[in-house]
Amino acid sequence: MAQAEEHVGRGALLPLTVQNAFRERYRAIRPGWRSSGDQLETIVRSHVTATSSVLDLGCGRGGVVELFWRDVRVAAGLDPDSPSLSEHRAPGMPVIRGIGEHLPFVDDSFDLIVCLWVLEHLKDPAATLREVRRVLKPRGHFIFVTPNMRNPLMLANRIGKALPMLQRRLVPRFYGRVEGDTFAVQYRANTVAAIRTQANASGLDVYDLRVVPDPTYLALNSFMFRASVMSERLMPKGWGVHLLGDLVRT
Repeated sequence: MAQAEEHVGRGALLPLTVQNAFRERYRAIRPGWRSSGDQLETIVRSHVTATSSVLDLGCGRGGVVELFWRDVRVAAGLDPDSPSLSEHRAPGMPVIRGIGEHLPFVDDSFDLIVCLWVLEHLKDPAATLREVRRVLKPRGHFIFVTPNMRNPLMLANRIGKALPMLQRRLVPRFYGRVEGDTFAVQYRANTVAAIRTQANASGLDVYDLRVVPDPTYLALNSFMFRASVMSERLMPKGWGVHLLGDLVRT
């Protein structure tokens, strides 16, 4: 899961085009619903100005920052995966190889840090959040999206965590991702309670934290889509598939 929606291969059981079509159907059922990606972009843009310095933490091939990197004072990406950096979608945008636990930047460097589909992979998310606070300027924001472990769909990813070879084969087959883009998951900061606890321990305040439903991750066909929508209606609101957060250094 934790689909980055960025590097889709061929032969997927659920290609992104099909998933997005079912998202449009879901919008018709629930007027006003917006995907976690749409909401994240809106939040990010609300914090960006022409004088902003922005870091895309775990940038991969790109996610949001490359959409506006030329319109801000400074923008950079950081990721531990060299092949992804070499194929980044924004030629000319500075990208650096590195990890979140040891950010290669001086204190108070960034107004905004964006982090898409990364928290679930961290072995020590508290260490990364401490580094995030260090390099954020006062009143700087850390905006992220990550899977919600309260969601029943995460059962498959729990199995993938226990059987990493199974995950590396099934996830690419299902969503069409290249097998090399499927990284091990840890899920150590993937509930509302865990995020609040680790943010507080790292010296960050929760500015906004949302649970976002999206019943399209198993929508292989219309029947599966309707079944997913019905299941979602029966679940508690806190069990939506994604967590979208905005932490601030006060």
